[in-house]
Amino acid sequence: MNKQRSTRAALVRFAQVATASAAFALLAACGGGGDDNNNSTPPGGVKLQVVSFGDSLSDVGTYAPVAAANFGGGRFTTNPGQVWVQNVAQYYGDTLAPAMTGGFGVPPTPQGGLGYAQGGSRVTNPIGIGHATTDPANYTQALTVPVVTQVSNYLSAHGSFNANQLVIINGGANDILFNLTAVQSGQMTPAAATAAIGKAAIDLAGVIGKVVQSGATHVLVSNVPDIGTTPQGMMSNAQTRALLSQASLGFNQALAAALTQSGLMSKVIYLDIVPPLANITANFAQFGFTVSNTGTGCNLQAMAAAAQKFGEPNPQAFATSLFCSPQTLTVAGADQTYMYADTVHPTTHLHALYAQTAEQTIAKSGLGK
Repeated sequence: MNKQRSTRAALVRFAQVATASAAFALLAACGGGGDDNNNSTPPGGVKLQVVSFGDSLSDVGTYAPVAAANFGGGRFTTNPGQVWVQNVAQYYGDTLAPAMTGGFGVPPTPQGGLGYAQGGSRVTNPIGIGHATTDPANYTQALTVPVVTQVSNYLSAHGSFNANQLVIINGGANDILFNLTAVQSGQMTPAAATAAIGKAAIDLAGVIGKVVQSGATHVLVSNVPDIGTTPQGMMSNAQTRALLSQASLGFNQALAAALTQSGLMSKVIYLDIVPPLANITANFAQFGFTVSNTGTGCNLQAMAAAAQKFGEPNPQAFATSLFCSPQTLTVAGADQTYMYADTVHPTTHLHALYAQTAEQTIAKSGLGK
């Protein structure tokens, strides 16, 4: 019983920090990935092993054992739906599983998968959303292993990348949220936040360079979506919404400039996700949605009410897609008819469209079909 209470308390702390950020912004050929054990040509036209690094947008289930067991859910979407990198992996004949699970009182446990992305992770700083300590051995909170360390962990286990892999990298959104939240709380000046966000973008370019130097020949880099156009941005005042969009644009410009100046832009497949998402938002009905960025597919109020009934001291902390399940959808089928699961994370349907955009971008590079 004490262990259960400790686990739930740790989850509360994670959700509290994530909710606080959301209030301002949204807030190796061997190893891991399955290949379905068949030699048929996959939809993508070429069979590839997928390796993924990043944050909650690409997290395939780091916290699933704890979140699913205690609340339902498991990924940052309309569970049990997949996130975009899982769809891309299937497109190329692979299955993407977590490299590690744990956190919230559960020791980090290697799982053998190649999905290294973790919800709450920043680019290089271990102090992520929901992990307030620099002690990497502290697993009482979210793990939030930074992207640079995710790559190092992969290389320690597998030595190098190879031409039969597709390496997917995203990151930066949590650096934006972390620094802008610090501005709101008076802990950082706007100028310092802008500089920190720009540095995170340059650091991410450095991580990408390490991946390329370590043998990767197919590297998909996704930039940061426009945070100002998420439901959380839309629910904010005009000034805050503009600031979120400006910070997202600034990060993306700094990342693209760093990749170009270093010569890496010609060595990677660059996915500028902002225009496609803007098009989907503007024409949401044509893409099968009934609600765009003005609502959430997960019934966040009901989730908070259920947590309150269960006796949680901060029930609102559980109003996040990590704990979302079919039983907590706003309406039946919301995983397909809403664009967003919570105030920042895509639903199953939007993740699928994100994946399709990625696949089209990869195809234009000459890989596969």
